[in-house]
Amino acid sequence: MTALAIEHVSKSYFLDSAERPVLRDINLQVEGREIVAIVGASGCGKSTLLRLVVGLDADYRGTISWSGHKTSCLSKVGMVFQDHRLYPWLTVQGNVDLAFDNSGLSAAERRDKTSHYLRLVGLADYTKAYPRQLSGGMAQRAAIARALAQEPEVLLMDEPFGALDSILRMRLQDELLSIWETSQVSIVIVTHDVEEAVYLADRVLVMEPNPGRIRDVVEVGLHRPRDRSSPGFADFKRRCLTSLI
Repeated sequence: MTALAIEHVSKSYFLDSAERPVLRDINLQVEGREIVAIVGASGCGKSTLLRLVVGLDADYRGTISWSGHKTSCLSKVGMVFQDHRLYPWLTVQGNVDLAFDNSGLSAAERRDKTSHYLRLVGLADYTKAYPRQLSGGMAQRAAIARALAQEPEVLLMDEPFGALDSILRMRLQDELLSIWETSQVSIVIVTHDVEEAVYLADRVLVMEPNPGRIRDVVEVGLHRPRDRSSPGFADFKRRCLTSLI
């Protein structure tokens, strides 16, 4: 089943009374349990597209639907940003528990679900820790747990590992794939890192700017786990880089 459908979506801003197109005629379908990566130069509208999907901006042309329904996305889409955006006055447990506000669950059910998602991201031993006591990678895992706790059909990730060092980044890429295999969620990830895109995604969308539009769609026909040093991996990476230039 199609988890997310973006059809003929365009977006413009007005600056000094002049229309400045940001996105033009974006068409994308994300299937159930699919990982789609979006790469492109700064200013090509990658993050703007995620803002439209998650509902932070409703001023656009075209349609966005979730599982065939053009309804509010708040219950169907989770979002993880480059910075973790955890509330500093709450513990890790408290941050994840926020996802269950207005859920109608009992206190015991909320605790059980919170524990489940913290175990899923490997933070079961850090429930009482505050964000300031976590490493950058741990804080991002807590943010992922909070997003997954909403039980979304689609998880949107905007440069979630961009601020991390290369070793930690690769480690969290593997952890994300492990979480994905367990959670059954579809993922759309925006990244500047072509290697990350090829390593994670079933498809890589290459965007070009002025205005932002899809230039190429690369189907990554590699089995997981993927070997970054293999000739096949290098071929897909080269194709993506060629489309970007």
